Amino acid sequence: MSFSSVGIIYKHHYEPARREAGKLGDWFRKRGIAVYSEEMNADDAVKDDLGTSSIVPRDVDWVVVLGGDGTLLGAARRVGRYGAPILGVNLGGLGFLTCIPLNQVYSVVQTMIDGGLHVESRVMLETRVIREGSEVIRFQVLNDVVINKSTLARIIDLDVTIDNEILTTFRADGLIISTPTGSTAYNLSAGGPILYPTVESFILTPICPFTLTNRPIIVPDTALIGIRMGRESEGTVVLTFDGQVGFDLHHDDLVEIHKSREKINLFRPPDQSYFKILRTKLMWGGATQLIDD
Repeated sequence: MSFSSVGIIYKHHYEPARREAGKLGDWFRKRGIAVYSEEMNADDAVKDDLGTSSIVPRDVDWVVVLGGDGTLLGAARRVGRYGAPILGVNLGGLGFLTCIPLNQVYSVVQTMIDGGLHVESRVMLETRVIREGSEVIRFQVLNDVVINKSTLARIIDLDVTIDNEILTTFRADGLIISTPTGSTAYNLSAGGPILYPTVESFILTPICPFTLTNRPIIVPDTALIGIRMGRESEGTVVLTFDGQVGFDLHHDDLVEIHKSREKINLFRPPDQSYFKILRTKLMWGGATQLIDD
């Protein structure tokens, strides 16, 4: 595979990321590769949906993200959904998506140029809100869609359907609808399961459910998920996309969530299996250590 252009997207207002982006850009240019470099924050991530042009073009060959998982999520929605594979380089923090340490970036990038990196496709969620019969917002996410309270309000009631069949009414502080990629994010903190990132499923995880029998449920990624706020809900309720972009919900709004036709392609080095990432990031012990303990 031949590469002639690269986009470098780096964390907003973070000097180490800006500095490393400059060094990496020079490194690419010396090898005859066109470079498009851009700062990224949560607000920038929605510009493309609003018709504002990005410095990194849609048809760039691949993208390198310097920062954390939040930076990569924004880059995925902004540029990655058009097909360019993304390499995530971690500049501090946990980093399930930005799993390449900074001290290995040049060796990994050279392997990328040589075609030695595996590309893994990740499913995205598409969400739209229907208000009084009209669509008022449509958004795509790589990690999750969350419905929760923005203030100290009472428990909210969320009537949930799967393929237009009633599932249940979740009485909880909120509800997380997660992709397999997002299973290690908010879903994990709320007690949801970890899914292998290429499993063809989504997770619905209630946040602090009032009824203990309301548990996380895994549904096929072919499902159409419908959610309405129950009449008993009070206070402001917010729909949040990838933890970065918020949208206020009104009573009787219908939230429809389904698999996006677009996917995100992530580079993964040959020695970076998903299980190795889990062991490293979650500090799991090996089998021998567990037996010894």
